[in-house]
Amino acid sequence: MLLLFNETELPNGIRVATANMPSVESVAMGVWVGVGGRYEDKRVSGVSHFIEHLLFKGTKTRSARDISQAIEGRGGYFNAFTQEESTCYYARISAEHLKSTFAILSDMYLNPKFAAADINKERGVIIEEIMMYKDQPQHLVQEILGELLWRDHALGRPLIGTTETVGKVSRADILNFKNSKYVADNTVIVFAGKVDHEECVKLVAARLGHIRGSRKPVYPPVTRQTLQNDVRVHSKDIEQTHVALGIRLFGRHDKRRYPLKLLSIILGENMSSRLFQVVRETHGLAYSIHSSIQLFDETGVLDIQAGVDCDRLGRAIELILSELARIKDKPVGDQELRRAKDYAIGQLRIGLESTSNQMMWVGENLMSYGRFIQPSEVVRKIEAVSDKDIHRVAGEVLNSRSLSVAMVTPGGGDKHAHLIREKMAILA
Repeated sequence: MLLLFNETELPNGIRVATANMPSVESVAMGVWVGVGGRYEDKRVSGVSHFIEHLLFKGTKTRSARDISQAIEGRGGYFNAFTQEESTCYYARISAEHLKSTFAILSDMYLNPKFAAADINKERGVIIEEIMMYKDQPQHLVQEILGELLWRDHALGRPLIGTTETVGKVSRADILNFKNSKYVADNTVIVFAGKVDHEECVKLVAARLGHIRGSRKPVYPPVTRQTLQNDVRVHSKDIEQTHVALGIRLFGRHDKRRYPLKLLSIILGENMSSRLFQVVRETHGLAYSIHSSIQLFDETGVLDIQAGVDCDRLGRAIELILSELARIKDKPVGDQELRRAKDYAIGQLRIGLESTSNQMMWVGENLMSYGRFIQPSEVVRKIEAVSDKDIHRVAGEVLNSRSLSVAMVTPGGGDKHAHLIREKMAILA
C-alpha cells in the first residue's frame, strides 16, 4: 500500500504534511505538538492534558459554542488527545469546509482564552475524570503498572495528573507551559483525504507562518539508573482481580520492534493467540486477556492485562508466565508465524482505508521518527522477520528482572504479592 504523501517545512520550522486520497470527499486534519506528559515537572503533572481541555473552551474571538457549532454544525467531528510525547487536536469534515475548519484549529492553537473562570471550571471536570478512572479497575491497574515500571520518573506518572497536582496548577503554570512548549519547531500539521498539498501549505503559512522558530523542548530520559519495582497490590471493593504484567523494553528506534510486534500478536493480541486460548478457552480463568506494546523514544513496555477469578489467581498467573517462558524457550512454528504476519499486515491495510487513520499514521510517523514511513516499508520489515528473530528477542527481553506486576483485587494484598513473587521464578 502506497500513501500519496507530501511534506513541506515552512521557514519557521512548522512542517506541513498531506496524504491525498482522491476517491474520498472528506478531509481529516490534525495539529500535532511534540509535547506530552513526560515533559512535565512533577509539581504540574497533568498540565498537558489540562491545556488540551482548555483549548476547547474558546479563543479570543470564538466561544466554545462557536467552535463546536462551526464544525459539528457542518456534519464534522473534532476532538483531541494527550500522549506521553505528543498532543493532537484533530477534526474530520467534508472537503468543502477544509479552510474554515483549519481556521478554527489554528485559532485554538494560537489564541486560547485561558479565562480564569474556564480554568477553575475545567479543573473540577478533570478531577471528576480522575475519580472516574480510579473507579475503573482496568484503568487503575495500568496506572499502578506505570509507577512500577518507571519509578519516580515522568513516564510513571498518570497523564491526567492527580487530584493534588490538578487542584494546585495555576493559570501562570498553564501559560508558561503552553508558551514554552507549543513552539514552531515541534509542530506538525497533517491533512489526509481530498486535499491539494500546495494549497494546504499556503493555508498553514497564512495562519501559522508568522510564529517565530524556537528550540524543541526536552525531557529527562529513562536510563539504567531509572528504578523499577516488581509488585504492587491495591485493594478495592470489586468482584474480580485485575492484573497487569509489564516487561520494560527498548525504545521505538530499535530494529527489534518488528519481531517484538509479532511476538505480542502471537502471545495475546487476538482470539487465536496463545494467552487467549490457554487462559480463557482451555482453562476458563478469564473473560478478557490481551497483550500490547507501547514504545517511547528510548524505552517501552510489553503489557499483558487480564481480569481473573480471585480464587484462581495463582493458576492464572502461572499460566501467563508459563506461556512467556514457552515462547522464550522454543521457536514459534511456521504456520503460527504466518498467521501473525498476516494479522499485522491485514490490520495495517484495513486501518489505513480511512482519512482519520491516514492522518494519524502520518502524524505519528513524523512526531515519533522525524520522517514519514510508507506502509509498504513496514510490510517488508514484517515479512522479513524469521522465527529465529522472534526467539532471539524473546530471550533478550522476557525475564523476571524486567518484569513488573500490578494488581487491583478485593483483598489479601500481602498474600497476593507473595504469591506473585513466587510465580515470577517461572520466568527467571
